[in-house]
Amino acid sequence: MSSPGYSSHSRPPNYFPSLIEEKYGRRHHHANWFLYLTIPIPGVRTRRLRIFYPNFRHLHFHVVTRFGRRLGSAILFIGLFLFVFVAFTCAKRFGMRSKKWPRPFIGDPSTLVFEREDLQRIWYWEISSGHYPSRRPIPEEIGFRAVPRNPAIPTQRAVFRGPLGFANSTRGVGPNRTYLELKHKPGNTAYPPRPVPGSVADLDIVMDNCDFSKTKVRCAQSRRVLLLIYVKYVRDCLEVLRVGGGLDTGNRLRRGPLDDMQYIYVEDADVVKPIPPYEPVSSHITVDGNAAQNNLGMINMEKPPIALPPPLQHRPYATLSDPCDSDNPRLFHMFWTGPFTDKPYTALLSFLYTQNTGLHLQTPDKSICRPQFWMWINPGPAAAVPNPSALRDMYSELKQNPWASPFLHPRFNGVIFFKLWNTTEQLDGVPELKNEWRKRDLFNSGGNIFVVPQQDIDEGEETISKPDSDNLLHRAGSKSSSTYDRMSVILSDMARFVLCHRFGGTYLDADTIFLRDWEELWGWKGAFAYRWSRLPRYNTAVLHMNKHSALGTFLFRTALKNDLDFHPMTISRYTQDAHLEELLLRLPDALFDSAWLNTESFQRDRPPQPYFTDFAHFFETPKVNSAAPQAMGVEGFFKGAYSYHFHNFWWKPFDPHRNWPDLGERFIAGERQARNTSDMLIEPSDREDLDWATVLKRTFEAYIRGERPNMYGEWLQW
Repeated sequence: MSSPGYSSHSRPPNYFPSLIEEKYGRRHHHANWFLYLTIPIPGVRTRRLRIFYPNFRHLHFHVVTRFGRRLGSAILFIGLFLFVFVAFTCAKRFGMRSKKWPRPFIGDPSTLVFEREDLQRIWYWEISSGHYPSRRPIPEEIGFRAVPRNPAIPTQRAVFRGPLGFANSTRGVGPNRTYLELKHKPGNTAYPPRPVPGSVADLDIVMDNCDFSKTKVRCAQSRRVLLLIYVKYVRDCLEVLRVGGGLDTGNRLRRGPLDDMQYIYVEDADVVKPIPPYEPVSSHITVDGNAAQNNLGMINMEKPPIALPPPLQHRPYATLSDPCDSDNPRLFHMFWTGPFTDKPYTALLSFLYTQNTGLHLQTPDKSICRPQFWMWINPGPAAAVPNPSALRDMYSELKQNPWASPFLHPRFNGVIFFKLWNTTEQLDGVPELKNEWRKRDLFNSGGNIFVVPQQDIDEGEETISKPDSDNLLHRAGSKSSSTYDRMSVILSDMARFVLCHRFGGTYLDADTIFLRDWEELWGWKGAFAYRWSRLPRYNTAVLHMNKHSALGTFLFRTALKNDLDFHPMTISRYTQDAHLEELLLRLPDALFDSAWLNTESFQRDRPPQPYFTDFAHFFETPKVNSAAPQAMGVEGFFKGAYSYHFHNFWWKPFDPHRNWPDLGERFIAGERQARNTSDMLIEPSDREDLDWATVLKRTFEAYIRGERPNMYGEWLQW
């Protein structure tokens, strides 16, 4: 029976499904929507500061009683999520220096800041300057109507166009090539020959033999089609590099024709006429520009035309009046922060042991262009500014450092140079950054920005003289895996592009060891880095670029509009989004990092020599393989590769039992100083088995002591 005045299906006022909820509801019936917290105000005793915040308990009760427990809880959760999302987006848009709305979490956003006509100008400038000595195709997305003339490849008539009718190749108008078979004459086979001056490495052939991402496929007809896939192994790549480079002299075991392994050539002495500047023609096809505008905003797009100097004239080596081409200087750059240690010491020794510095002659051969090694020293933490006496202090410390002082010897003048790194000076020397870099955060690595407080970058001696390993911003060098100097690594990611763009040449990380002469790599005038192991991304531990190039302008302007991010993975996105990957050739890691694939469990069925499953094996060779270093020596260490990258391990000594510069009587003072520091006054006994790192260091030192020749049979003359 229903109560008077109510239907049987209606609820009376203030109805609650349970006594507990009724008690709770009546107790909070007049609760406020906001509560406040009071805190004392410093200096004011009579008043307190009120901070209001939502009454979540009352809000929860109100929503639950109105919509039910399940639906009400879901509504609260969604509302809280939307509140956090709106707060985050507004903070990102108005509170960050980039002033950008958050990007969607679907794939990588476009980094493109150039219109198609400027991308055409960049391609045309590089091709016309002789910086594309390759027959690899041009991406059709660039939209060339006319086929570009290429002065760096021989004359060819056949040109190709893609399905859309745009040119995807260049027309060769350059000198002919003569491919070389490098070997010593009989009776002089103990050491390999030096590369021919002015020779060039055909990196198209190297890619054909070493790019493991592209496999060879053969088909055999039977009842079913059988596909035989031949993987390109690092082991096979190193053999091609050895044979084609003449490094197997006296040990050649292959029989039959080896023409397919000849990858080094010289150009005929033909003068190539300059190619006129590019006049863009509308291609009438769509590009990724809209995607870029949606992500970066119209204000960040570069307005055509891009500012570029006139293209360079391609000049074969045989036509040069001086063996050193001013447009293509032979400079090796290396960046170092903190006290000089055995790592840059060994890198410099390997440079002297392998490169054609002319130190085996009393008077350098003027027909040879001697490479130079520029060691850039950052005097303190990455975020610090050098004081006015930094240059004098740098040389004073180098003279007192036993690892660095040997390279200040007059014999190495003109070959090894120590340079002071100054971030402000260097960035102001890049026209593409000069007027805008101060508005950006310098320490950006893959989108992770490290903000440096102003007091940490104030100019002054105190800032750079007190490194602190416990503070990320104050570290100057990596002393252990737990005190890794991340800031200096980020700074070096940018420094390598700055140095190559300003001065030209090749940058190498300080954990790199030279293994052979780079003559033919200097001859190849295109830009290159190498592959990030199995991933189709760059590793810029080795980076070659031409000074003031169109590619460099593109990279700096793109990085500027993408918050100065120079991480190798981000550089890969810049070139991929703009279809410029072929202009910064991604060489196989076998040339510079032969152990990388094995350390990531790839190609372990046919590994190269030596076989490392961990980068630590270079410093601590496993017992089962520990006979190889002493038995084979440097000749058995990734022979054919141009260099080896041992991936950090700054805190592990090359030679634990002789952790000092062992360069003989000429440098005995530095040796005694280092031995006093290491408390090794008495000659220690060697380990039973020597590791690879120890064998390489001692080999290079024996060359400086005059106890053995270098890898090409040349004795150092003092």
